[in-house]
Amino acid sequence: MSPLKITARDAATGPVLELSGELDYANVAELHEVLDGRALRAGRCLVLDMSGLEFCDSSGITALIAARSNAQAVQADVALAAVPPNILRVLRIVGLDQIFTIHPDIESATRS
Repeated sequence: MSPLKITARDAATGPVLELSGELDYANVAELHEVLDGRALRAGRCLVLDMSGLEFCDSSGITALIAARSNAQAVQADVALAAVPPNILRVLRIVGLDQIFTIHPDIESATRS
């Protein structure tokens, strides 16, 4: 079991959170806490760099949906970048590839 590590930085498009390890029931509260502390403004985009993510369970998926809902409430957006194949497969199965913008890498996600 790999603990969740979240690294925050800013890009021209808005905040970027780099996620690594496992996003699951045991540590999803960490992501909620970081997201609650990041103020999104209208027209900005929160990018979640998932390149280091090894696992994401239903709690993690729920957190992604909540982040998107919170962003939309302030007329902002959430994009996913560098989603590993195993997690991308799950996102496609549950249809989240239809509601999230998914970029192949962090560079394309943060290009303004």
